[in-house]
Amino acid sequence: MSMLKQETEASEVVAKASLARQAAPRLGWLATEQKNEALLRMANALEAEYESIVAANAEDISRGRENGISESLLDRLSLSRERIAAMAEGLRQIVALPDPIGETLAEFERPNGLKIRQVRVPLGVVGIIYEARPNVTVDAAGLCLKTGNAVVLRGGSSAISSNKRIVEVLHEALRRTEVPQDALQLVQDPSRSSVDQMLKLNGLLDVLIPRGGASLIQNVVMNATVPVIETGAGICHTYIDDSADYEMALAIALNAKVQRPSVCNAMETLLVHEQFAERHLPSLAQAFTERNVELRGDDEARRLVPSMNKAEAADWDTEYNDYILNIRVVSHIDEALEHIRRHGTKHSECIVTENADHAERFLQEVDAAAVYHNASTRFTDGFEFGFGAEIGISTQKLHARGPMGLPALTSSKYRIVGNGQIRG
Repeated sequence: MSMLKQETEASEVVAKASLARQAAPRLGWLATEQKNEALLRMANALEAEYESIVAANAEDISRGRENGISESLLDRLSLSRERIAAMAEGLRQIVALPDPIGETLAEFERPNGLKIRQVRVPLGVVGIIYEARPNVTVDAAGLCLKTGNAVVLRGGSSAISSNKRIVEVLHEALRRTEVPQDALQLVQDPSRSSVDQMLKLNGLLDVLIPRGGASLIQNVVMNATVPVIETGAGICHTYIDDSADYEMALAIALNAKVQRPSVCNAMETLLVHEQFAERHLPSLAQAFTERNVELRGDDEARRLVPSMNKAEAADWDTEYNDYILNIRVVSHIDEALEHIRRHGTKHSECIVTENADHAERFLQEVDAAAVYHNASTRFTDGFEFGFGAEIGISTQKLHARGPMGLPALTSSKYRIVGNGQIRG
C-alpha cells in the first residue's frame, strides 16, 4: 500500500465521511416527527449555549483582525446573541415546513398491471465546503437532517473555533434524539489537502456543495469527481430604466448595495439609462457617497459625477463584497442586457422601470436564477422565499436553481409493484 493511500485512508476527512455514510441509512428511515424533534432540540441548545458560542466566535474575530481580514468579511464571520437566535429560528422554520421525503411525484399503472410510483428520497451524504459564515454550519445541518441526509461540513479556517463549538452544541442536542450524531460531521483540518480529499470521495459523498468566493467555487467545480451543485459568485446588477420612479430606484439601489454588502445577493454594478442619469445620477451618487460607498464609473458616469473613480476593465467582473460600486451609463435596455450577459454570474438581476414591456423583456431574457422587477436583489434568500434556511443559491441549471430549500436536497426513486409480471 502506498504512503499516499495510507495517509488518505487514515485522514480525518475519510474517517468522518465514513461515519456519515454509515449513519445515512438509519437517518433516511426516520419519521418526520423524529427529525423535527431533533431540530427543535438543536434550536433550543443554540440559544441556551449562546455565551459559549459567542466566546468561541471572539477567538475567530481576534484572529481575523490579526490577519487583516476586511470589515465586511469580519461582519460575515461575526456572531451575536441576535444572530444565534436567528440561526435557531431558522431551524424552527425548517421544522414548520413540509417534509419532502416520501412525497409522491408521479403515480401511474402500466397496461401490463405494473404500478409505478416516483417518490422523493434523500441524496445520501452531502459534503459542504464553505468559508467564513458560521451560520452556514447550522443552516446546512438543519436542512440536511430534515431531508434525511447525512452531512460532512468543511468550513473555512477563519471560523474554526465558532464551527467547532456550534457542532459540539448540536451533537449534544442530538444525543437525546433518534437522529444519529454521526450524521453530522465537521472536518477540522484547515489545510488545503482536506478540501482536495473531499473532492475525490466518490462512494462516500453523494454530492458536494461549495459556498464561498469565486476561487473556492471554481476549484470545486473544476477538480471534483464527486457530483457538484454549483452555488455561484454574485456579481449582481440593478438596471435603472429611463422611466423609473426616482424614489423607488434610489431605495432599491441603496438597499441592494449597503443593507449588507458582504453577501452574494448584494449589488456590485449599477446600470443607469442615460436619460435617467442626466436627471438623477449626481443625487444618486451623493446618496451612496454619504453611506461610505466608493464609486467607480465609466466615462459617461464620471462626466456627470467627476469625483467618481474610473472603473477599470476588471472591475465589471469583480465581486467586491464590500462598500464599492461600479456605475455604467447605458443608452438603451439592449446595452444593459448585453452588459449583464457579459459580466453577470447568473445569480440575481434587477430592473427598475415603469415600462411594462421593458420589464417583461428583462424578466424573460436575463439568464439568472432570480430576476426582479422593482425589488431589491437582496431578496434572493431562503428565508425571504419562505424556504426557511437555505443550503446555498444555485446558479446552475441541472437539479436545482436559485435558493435551495428542502426539495433541492432530495432525489427520487421509482417504486414498482407487480404481481408476477415478466418481460417478454
